[in-house]
Amino acid sequence: MRKSAKIIIFISCFLIAATVAILINLSVQSFALTKIDFIGRAIFPTGSPFQGTEIGGLSGITYDAEKQVYYAISDDRSSKSPARFYTLKINLKSGKLEKDNIEFTGVTTLLDEKGESFPSLSLDPEGIAFAGNSVFVSSEGDVDRQINPFIKEFFIDGKLLKTLAIPERFLPDDNGSKGIRNNLSFESLTLTPDRKYLFTATENALVQDGAVPSLETGSPCRILRYDAVSGNPEASFLYITEPLPAGANPVGKLTSNGLVDLVAAIDDNRLLSLERAFSLETGVTVKLFEISLEKSDRIEALESLQSRLSEVSPAQKRLLLDLETLKIPLDNIEGLTLGPVLGDGSRGLILVSDNNFSPLQETQILGFQIKVQKTS
Repeated sequence: MRKSAKIIIFISCFLIAATVAILINLSVQSFALTKIDFIGRAIFPTGSPFQGTEIGGLSGITYDAEKQVYYAISDDRSSKSPARFYTLKINLKSGKLEKDNIEFTGVTTLLDEKGESFPSLSLDPEGIAFAGNSVFVSSEGDVDRQINPFIKEFFIDGKLLKTLAIPERFLPDDNGSKGIRNNLSFESLTLTPDRKYLFTATENALVQDGAVPSLETGSPCRILRYDAVSGNPEASFLYITEPLPAGANPVGKLTSNGLVDLVAAIDDNRLLSLERAFSLETGVTVKLFEISLEKSDRIEALESLQSRLSEVSPAQKRLLLDLETLKIPLDNIEGLTLGPVLGDGSRGLILVSDNNFSPLQETQILGFQIKVQKTS
């Protein structure tokens, strides 16, 4: 082969490789949250009434952009009133979140397969995600009462649309050797912006996967991804919580840290995660992370993670905000959602607290502004 021909071939290969590299670079362009500003807090005292119910137990919240309203799920186990979600308006046009600009406008009772309200103590609703003409709702169930967790889709009027399948490894067995831990199950629920995927996650590790958090290590949770159209679970990923807060004393006391909510804020692989910790010594600790699943291993085929954790790449986490830096009293923050696009192009971000219907606690609604930028 002539030297000139070799040069032409070399140049051609180089140009092809360069083009491929550019295309690959474009395909992996991602987005990142570059700004988060606190814009206010509103408090509703325990016992606040609304349409024959007591406002409280707000464990998840989601946004309906078309109607410009929010839906907040109460974790009342049909004990005080039937299981329900609230509709509320939160006006952020001033750039601030103020109680005078928050209005509860409706309450919707969730109905079971018989078209009736759920019996008392038959569910523990925690997460909610708006899906157009419907909402998905997650329930932690109750291991002690042998009630399995669920994810169901309801019409906006509360009528049941469908029930999603829960993978067998998440369901507890009779001897406590597998499945969810009591009250540490599906707290989180979010739908991707294109409504292609629905995400939930365990608050702490499945029994067969590992332990709850300690002062030294976090707990290996499973993020579960559904095909939102078919309702079938199709992938799982590892998420490791932070350890217990420094200064907590877990011996014989109430201490916890868990993954309490997710928001698919950017695309199918990048989400916001909310972790909430508590100990008698440190009080409530809340941290907001940006997480990426792009380099995470899929783990749906693994029955147990106990001896495999060192082999699995978990979700990558980046701390966005430790709410302790806000220097405000924090209650039991459990839910978050993106809100509207604001005047400066930023997005509203709303957090809500579960007051456990306790006179010693309160329902808090916190507001933030966030900005998202494309990164290379």
